[in-house]
Amino acid sequence: MRLQIERFLTRLRAAKNYSPHTLRAYRADLGGFLAAFPDLESGEIDRSHVRRHLAELQSGEASRATVLRKASALRSFVGFLRSEGELRRDPFLGVPLPKRIRSLPRFLTEAEMDEILKASVSSAPGGERDRALIELLYSSGLRRAEISTLNVGDVDFLSGVVRVFGKGSKERVVPVGGDALKCLRAYLRSRGRPADGEPLFVNLRGLRISQDGVMFLVRRWIKRSSLLKKVTPHVFRHSFATHLLNHGCDIRVVQEMLGHVSLRTTQIYTHVCLDRLREVYQAAHPRGMR
Repeated sequence: MRLQIERFLTRLRAAKNYSPHTLRAYRADLGGFLAAFPDLESGEIDRSHVRRHLAELQSGEASRATVLRKASALRSFVGFLRSEGELRRDPFLGVPLPKRIRSLPRFLTEAEMDEILKASVSSAPGGERDRALIELLYSSGLRRAEISTLNVGDVDFLSGVVRVFGKGSKERVVPVGGDALKCLRAYLRSRGRPADGEPLFVNLRGLRISQDGVMFLVRRWIKRSSLLKKVTPHVFRHSFATHLLNHGCDIRVVQEMLGHVSLRTTQIYTHVCLDRLREVYQAAHPRGMR
């Protein structure tokens, strides 16, 4: 089965452009299934193996989201085996899965975001870079993986947009605000105006900043601000979407900017935009006006 897992991961990487992060997660999840059934051949997987594996996952300390992710990895692998003719029947057929609970995204208020953005730039090396990165995160709602892979030429300063390659290497164009563009110009001047093909954000050794590096810089910036909250790069993305919707931006436009394939993924933000919903209701409903 180990060989089939490697073939499956190669298929995901070559044909479906899965990210390295997703491939690592799938490898670990399938490795757990392999460890539970070390002598099992890939063509022998049946409902009893799936049920036992899910039961063991749910009896442990893993969260529901983790259990569902591991189940999804195994289900995708099973689908691959069936497409290859190794399995005739779907071992997931009739196996109940725990229901997914969609938690509301954590976001910052506009006042809290102002507190973060007005933090002073450090005089230490990398200060201009940190300011530009923070501004771009909030201005364009990018994922940390997308920030990490940006090149200098991906930012169009004339049009005020950035070209982003999101999940599955899907390309999209996202607007960049004036403050973020100003900070990016200052940062690139401090680097001696690098060529278009060079990484947009680099570490102190001049190498492309990693996803972990983006996380580190965000945490360090938050510590310098007066905000006493745990903030991750994804909180900037949630805040970006929430603030746009609160100010009347069409949800399909937000979907396009976030790079969501399904509108259902974007609709979760409507549940946190209560102020905007209340304003629309009061303005539109005959009995809603005070």
